[in-house]
Amino acid sequence: MKQVTAAVLVKDGKVLLARRKPGDALAGKWEFPGGKLEPGETPEACLRRELREEFGVDTKIGAFICSSKFEYKHLPIELLAYRVEHLSGEFKLNDHDRIEWAAPAELPKYDLCSADIPVLSRVLKIKI
Repeated sequence: MKQVTAAVLVKDGKVLLARRKPGDALAGKWEFPGGKLEPGETPEACLRRELREEFGVDTKIGAFICSSKFEYKHLPIELLAYRVEHLSGEFKLNDHDRIEWAAPAELPKYDLCSADIPVLSRVLKIKI
């Protein structure tokens, strides 16, 4: 099972969601952005690296929120979600075709990747 990180990035009371681009295994699905841990990397370091690679932004990784396990056909994963703060940089789309900032009440309307759904449930229960 591959460990993957996810950012619950909050700004002005809204949460960042990113849509996977065409050609991706989960194309068109929305997610809390992040990525796969490299050998010897901590989840926090992975998440900072992935957000820099995917969006060109610098972030501060905060509290662990929850984990979610899901067996996709192409890869079984354990998703580790963290609260994240945007420090600097303008968001550029390198691995996604869209991003949106959504109020917590709007999050359930998005067609999320299966592993992200338990994270959404947890996010809706905590004050962000």
